[in-house]
Amino acid sequence: MNIPERLSALRNLMKKNKIEAYIIPSTDPHQSEYVPELWRRRPWISGFDGSAGDVIVTMDKAGLWTDSRYFLQAADQLKDSGIDLYKIGVAGEPTMFEFLRDELKKDQSVGMDPRLQTKKDADDLKNRLSNHKIKLVHPDENLVDKLWKDKPGFPDAPIMAWDVKYAGETVESKLNRIREKMAIEGADVHVLTTLDAIAWTFNIRGTDVEYNPVVISYALITKEGAELFVSRKKVKKDVKKALKGLVKIYDYDNFTKRLQKNTGKKIKVWLDIDTVSAWVVSLIDKKSDLLFKKSPVTLFKACKNETEIAGFKACHVRDGVAMVKFLYWLDEAVPKGGVTEISASEKLMELRAADSLFKGLSFATISSYNEHGAIVHYESSPETDVELKPEGIYLIDSGGQYLDGTTDITRTVALGEPTDEQKDRFTRILKGHIALSMISFPQGTQGIQLDTLARKPLWDIGLNYGHGTGHGVGAFLNVHEGPQGISYYRGIGVPLELGMVCSNEPGFYKAGEYGMRIETMINVVKDEEKSSEDLTFYKFETMTLCPIDTKLIDKALLTGEEIEFINIYHKRVYGELSPKLRGKAKEWLAAATEPI
Repeated sequence: MNIPERLSALRNLMKKNKIEAYIIPSTDPHQSEYVPELWRRRPWISGFDGSAGDVIVTMDKAGLWTDSRYFLQAADQLKDSGIDLYKIGVAGEPTMFEFLRDELKKDQSVGMDPRLQTKKDADDLKNRLSNHKIKLVHPDENLVDKLWKDKPGFPDAPIMAWDVKYAGETVESKLNRIREKMAIEGADVHVLTTLDAIAWTFNIRGTDVEYNPVVISYALITKEGAELFVSRKKVKKDVKKALKGLVKIYDYDNFTKRLQKNTGKKIKVWLDIDTVSAWVVSLIDKKSDLLFKKSPVTLFKACKNETEIAGFKACHVRDGVAMVKFLYWLDEAVPKGGVTEISASEKLMELRAADSLFKGLSFATISSYNEHGAIVHYESSPETDVELKPEGIYLIDSGGQYLDGTTDITRTVALGEPTDEQKDRFTRILKGHIALSMISFPQGTQGIQLDTLARKPLWDIGLNYGHGTGHGVGAFLNVHEGPQGISYYRGIGVPLELGMVCSNEPGFYKAGEYGMRIETMINVVKDEEKSSEDLTFYKFETMTLCPIDTKLIDKALLTGEEIEFINIYHKRVYGELSPKLRGKAKEWLAAATEPI
């Protein structure tokens, strides 16, 4: 079936279920950002395959809601689909709730799979709809699944035990820390439903989700024990040995039964308020005492220990070597012809894969030339692939998953002589990048307070960028990790703490012409110089090691302090990477890191 036919078939099912509107979100039962193939329902029903976006289908309309990263991509992929694009955050565009309110009548129903909706969001939507006499209903079966005949099956690759030499903490220690928090709250059972939280707690990794080394799973932690729910045929000897005596392993499908057995009268159940699904809550014995509060695992996972930070630094050196080899190759190959967006990304993948600890990419590489760079989360395809020429602007945003850490780096390259405008815009995002890199801030500061630093140089001339400035990053885990963020919308209310790893990635995008972004990984450390007995100050340490294209810099826009920052950074890049390079690649790095 094509997209209009799928929508028509869905509407027929909606009629049978007496549903006037149906919501198809981009997430899965575990509230994942990156979704396993078997649960990628929204791309199947709409044709839009960006990582963020939700669809609503009514009897005569359909809409997709997504953010500014995907406006251009969504507009292209929704052509002739019968689905309208609604731009989140744009004045005059209705929100999903406003659309439902305006399209439905009194006593009509909105349907949604309760596995895909958090309890918090379900209650909020239910209450808001009820004010307009509209009902929220949860059908027993996902309606898209009933139509998707060639739906992929459950992934079956073996689960891996993540060695404590990389994790820096044993499973026993992690469970004890969680139980200490449970004791404070008087909780008897803690339910874990997010895949990265479970992977962190049990020191397991997998390949069930593309780019994210997690395992489809649920988990229960009690005062004395722990239960892990996965596909048992994927559990091999190393995992059994690592978890022996600490964790009982059950099949994924046994979660419902075991959850009900572990709850009941006088049992206090801790559920993560931000992620637990309405479906999970509905399974729990009604006599249980429910505690809706953020899981302690979220913050434990975000604050990296010394071993994890050391791993991050080590993998960033090796990743930086791969990046330098790639940029040298790009410099040599583009003028000869034949290099395309796809072949360039494949070359970088090849260079990363030479590392013995490399386990795959951390997200789909954004290899974008000229106007494609203005599409923030562009992903080249055979249909859109173009040749790189010795002119214009090339943006490469990529990252790797290594046994000792996760990387995410963006570099913007002038393939020819940049225009004065391009140099101005690049230098302004560089100024914002440096401002954030150099800031010292008191303990308790939130990312939203620092976001403005990276934007001000663009704001000074009436420009901005639509995405956040920084996201958290996992340790050989999800490249996007909470709870922290450096953003006007991500991580609000969460102070930056020691050991948190974030990205620093201001950008600028001119639709139809080019895009620019500079991204490095930074981690929170104590600022010994500014801290006192009365007040502790933090600062950022930059972990990413790779030259910034000085051809794009307008030195006249920089202060002496900013010039010094660039020169010190480039000296460090050369010092740490050059011993691992030879020949012309090493010579290229020396030239790329010369003082400006």
